[in-house]
Order: sequence, then C-alpha cells, then structure tokens
Amino acid sequence: MDAGTATSARRLARGITATWWYTASAVIGFELLVVFLLTLAALSRPSTGLGGVLIVTLGGIAWWGATLALLFQYRHRDDTAGIGMRQRILVPLAIAAIYAVGAGLTTGMWIAAGVAVLQPLVLLNWPRGVRLRLVVAATVALIGLWIVDQRTTTLDAVGQSTWWTLAVFAILLPAMSVTSLWWWDVLITLDRARAAESRLGATQERLRVATDVHDLQGHHLQVIALQLELAERLMAKDSDAALEQIRLARTSVDEARQGTRDLALQFRSVPLRDEIANAVDLLRAAGTSAESSVDAAADAAPASVLGPVIRETTTNVLRHGGGSWARLSLTRIGDAWRYEISNDAAASTVESGDGSGLDGIARRAAEVGGTVDVDRGRSEFTVVVTVPEATR
Repeated sequence: MDAGTATSARRLARGITATWWYTASAVIGFELLVVFLLTLAALSRPSTGLGGVLIVTLGGIAWWGATLALLFQYRHRDDTAGIGMRQRILVPLAIAAIYAVGAGLTTGMWIAAGVAVLQPLVLLNWPRGVRLRLVVAATVALIGLWIVDQRTTTLDAVGQSTWWTLAVFAILLPAMSVTSLWWWDVLITLDRARAAESRLGATQERLRVATDVHDLQGHHLQVIALQLELAERLMAKDSDAALEQIRLARTSVDEARQGTRDLALQFRSVPLRDEIANAVDLLRAAGTSAESSVDAAADAAPASVLGPVIRETTTNVLRHGGGSWARLSLTRIGDAWRYEISNDAAASTVESGDGSGLDGIARRAAEVGGTVDVDRGRSEFTVVVTVPEATR
C-alpha cells in the first residue's frame, strides 16, 4: 500500500464517525465498569486503606486513558504498519503494566492484574489471525486466574458478590473488545469496497468514452488518409478525379467533426440532477462527507453550461482538497440558476494552470452572460456560479 492509498484509507475511516463512536463507546463503557468493580473490590477488603483505594481508582482512570489512546491509534491504523509505532504503544503498555501491579497487590486478586495487562494487548493492530489466538489465550488465562483467586481470596459477603461480578466482566472484556473491533474492520472493508466500486465505475466510463472517440476518429481519419493518398496518385493522371477525392476527404472531415459534436453532446446532455449525484458519489468515494441540494425544476437549468462547471469544480475539490466535507446545491433564483459548491479546504483555491480551474469556469460562465463569485474563507472555500435561465 503506497502513501496515497494509505491516506485515502485513513480518510475513509474518519468518514464513518458515528459508527466508530458506537464501537468505541462499548469498549470504553465496559472498561470503566471494570475499573468501578475493581474499586468496589478494594473497598471490600478490610486491609485496604484509603491509599490503596486511590491507587485502584486513579490508577484505573490512567489505565482507561491508556487503552483509549490505543483505541484511537487502532482507528487511524495503517494495515501495513504492523502492531504500531513503538513510541506510541510503549507508554500505554507501560501504564497498563504499572497499574496491573498496583491493582493486583491492592485487591489481592490475580484477575485484576491479568485484565489490566491483557486488555491493552488485544487493542493493538495485530496481523490477521493473531488477534483471534490472542483473545482466546487471554480468556483462558483470565479464567485460570479466576480459579486461583476463588481458592485464595478471602472477602466478606458484599465483597464476594462484587468479586463474582468483576470476574465475569473481566473475563468477557477482551472478547467483547475484539468483537467490536472486528465489526469496525468489516465496516471499513465494505466502505473501501464501495469506494473501489465507484472508482471502477468511473474508470469504465472513461474507457467507454475513449473507445467511442477512438472508433469515431479512427474510422474517419483512416478514410481521409486513403482519400488523400488516392488524390495524390491521381493528381498527375486525372486532376478531376483527384479533385473529387479531395472533396470527399473534406466531406469526411465534416462528418468527423459532426460526429465528435454529437458524441460530446451525449455527455453534455446528462441531467444536472445526475451530474450532482455523480459528483457527490465521487467525493464520498474519496473519503469526503458530501451533501447536495437540487431544485425540483432542475431539468430546466442550462445543462450545457452548468454540467461542465459541476464536473470542473468537483475535480478541483478532489485535486486540491483534503477537507472532510463538501456541499453542493443548485437552486433557481428568479430568471437565473445558481450553482454553489463549498468545502472546508482552503487549498482548493490553488489554480491548476491548465485552464480547467477557476479561470476556465469564469470564461464558461461569461460566455453566456453569467457570473462567478469566489469566497476564500479562513476555513471554508466556496464557488458560486450564476447563469441566465434562457441559456441552452
């Protein structure tokens, strides 16, 4: 995976914010419950003083924060980078190890130390297949520690109830966390497949256009070449016949020109509603959260002018973008149509220098008496194109 693909993958992951928070909140809530139960277990031991309770509680919050850091590293992971950069995972793992010692000694429970050490390990970005073996081993180890604690730990009636509840949640925590991350991985895989399908569709469309242009121009150019070659041969022998071949070649040129116009018209005549829908799909495929608003009477808008503008502005956002959102709208204002596209990346103001940027859009709008307004905000970039309704 190259840098561009990895960046695109991370942008896709950032785009599914709500689902990520559903996933993370389940793991976070489970871990906080385990810390709470560890605190109750510490309070249930007669020999545990205030210092020990603070160690379990405050240390548990620090441990929870360390696992939270690992969770967010997992969200922005690179599948080719292994379990993670050492400097990023060593600190959370060190905090977990220190807390395991403190919680184990304070509560007198092996399972307290075991869950503190094993839970962060299952949150690392392990290669395929390793995490499953790890979570099975962690669950078996926690069950073993629970059996040892059951035979060696002495608690009162209240403490026994808390200990049993703690044992159940501690044993289930690694498996529950891995299951949540597995569902997140499935969602990311599906989203990448959707993006790949969108890119494949765009590639197939470009190939179709290239094939149509090749077939059209190739046929006419071949005919013109033969006619001119024949005219050259006949020039010395029969000038009238050579002149006729030249006339036929000129007719072939006109036919090729008209065929090219007809082919271009097929693409210019795409309904603007579909143009904007395609633009939204492309932006979403690139990992941008895109929304659109289209007037109900959009079919009456000048597609020959606004169609290329929609495509050019969308390409501009894709080429120079990098923001997280974009909005597109097409509305009717009196006897004119107003197209607007906004995104949160000021870098999209960069001109490409090939005439297909803002200058090209401005020229296209000016040809039909329209206007282009550009708003370069500090955190938002907006292009507004207004054209008369009578334009066709």
